[in-house]
Amino acid sequence: MPLITLGILILFLIFFGVLEYQLHLKALNTIPLRIHVNGTRGKSSVTRLIAAGLREAGMKTYAKVTGTAPRVIDELGIDRIIHRLRLPSIGEQVKLIDYFSKKNPQAIVIECMALQPHYQWISEHKMIKSHIGVITNVRPDHLDEMGPTDDDVAKSLCNTVPYKSTLVTSEYEKDFIIQEAAEYNDTKYIQSNSKNISQSDLNKFSYMEHPSNIALALDVCKIVGVDKKIAIKGMQKVKPDEGALVLWKLTNKENKVNFVNGMAANDPVSTKEIWDFISEKYLNESLSCIFFNSRDDRPDRTRQMIKLTLKDIKPNYFIIRGDKIENQIKHYSSESSKINIKVIGLDEKYDSVIKHFFELPPQTLVYAIGNQVGAGQEILNRLSEYKSYD
Repeated sequence: MPLITLGILILFLIFFGVLEYQLHLKALNTIPLRIHVNGTRGKSSVTRLIAAGLREAGMKTYAKVTGTAPRVIDELGIDRIIHRLRLPSIGEQVKLIDYFSKKNPQAIVIECMALQPHYQWISEHKMIKSHIGVITNVRPDHLDEMGPTDDDVAKSLCNTVPYKSTLVTSEYEKDFIIQEAAEYNDTKYIQSNSKNISQSDLNKFSYMEHPSNIALALDVCKIVGVDKKIAIKGMQKVKPDEGALVLWKLTNKENKVNFVNGMAANDPVSTKEIWDFISEKYLNESLSCIFFNSRDDRPDRTRQMIKLTLKDIKPNYFIIRGDKIENQIKHYSSESSKINIKVIGLDEKYDSVIKHFFELPPQTLVYAIGNQVGAGQEILNRLSEYKSYD
């Protein structure tokens, strides 16, 4: 009897599983255009940009981003916060597709939320089945799930290359891996070129958007049939993700400094790329400071960021929030004796951390790197109280 009961339960589970999948396929078939965005950095930005370009062309478009905070973006471009009652799961995508299908959209743009390779494959080939796949770039991050090498990260991301569709990427270092995966899936391969984005176009954004993200989103819109002028007009209206690059002018009674938050890009390659971008735009003759917010449970990342700052970026000032890092600083600072280094313990109060910024020379450009979740976000919240809109 126990075996019979178990067998009946298994049959019921199989039946309801098949039924649920058929209902999901039915929901998918009501959505004419599905775009799936994956990559190491810039997924949320590119998702927002694509959706904005399609909306500007009159297409009823919904989007979902994970980013700094998970959100649904409706057909009017308004963010709707996703309130989770439990830990994030890729099953969330199925529920959202069902929700979107009931809104009769012409297009949906969804950011991939899976990290493990097999979950990435399921997200694309069972859940979204995209008409256009996007891989923003390949960076040395989430190596525990996708690594240990950059090639492994690229191969993992390629699990979301769609079948017999179109794949667009702005990756150049590992492009051969992505192109090979596209050929294997009988999918058209398109590589974006950020040189097609003019400074005039960039200046019309309310925040610092990277040219490669814009070029990537424009290529997707072009595939759909949206004119570049229309698409970029919509993109320039985008409300950026909380982790987007924005220059804050911070002021208190004694001093004024400029601040850019780059903590959303917490791998060395992206961090350096952003530094090159903002330093060219804003540094001029002013002094520079790197603020690194470390995590005591990620010693390898701490080592990488200290090495990057002291050997490659070489700012005038380096403020580090971290514990037990003196040996690493000593190891890498031999070639950077002119850098003024200050270490702040992880237990130091946030207001005290902020005080160090205002002790810098006036108009110093402060670039924040490292970890944003938790303490990093709290420091940003406190800093926002000093924003000047002059």
